[in-house]
Amino acid sequence: MEKPIPFLMFQEGNAEEAMNWYISLVEDSEVKSITRYGANDVGEEGTVMSATFSLKGQEFMCIDSHIKHDFTFTPSFSIYLTCTTEEEIQALYDALAEEGDALMPLDHYGFSHRFGWLVDRFGVSWQLDLPFKE
Repeated sequence: MEKPIPFLMFQEGNAEEAMNWYISLVEDSEVKSITRYGANDVGEEGTVMSATFSLKGQEFMCIDSHIKHDFTFTPSFSIYLTCTTEEEIQALYDALAEEGDALMPLDHYGFSHRFGWLVDRFGVSWQLDLPFKE
């Protein structure tokens, strides 16, 4: 068995846009592969049939679903990033919050120096943490 990989299914044909945005926000990240639907495939031509990308070495898979479902992303699954500076957590939070929705605004909640939980414009949930310095 191979290692587990988080899988993100986008329903609005924006998997590639989301993936490229995520790698632009998190340094040491990259698109590893992308396969698109062709003219005679079941999905809309040019949309993502399958793609892999990495954020700081953590691999993710994503697709543009050609089937509409009655569900989408839920905050119960989130991408958790531990930041190292105030500037880093603030910049990430501000970027992800644009057109998104704050679940827990960036603040000090007692369990870390600063923490924020939000849903980005694509519906993906993120937890950003700046732990106490030891």
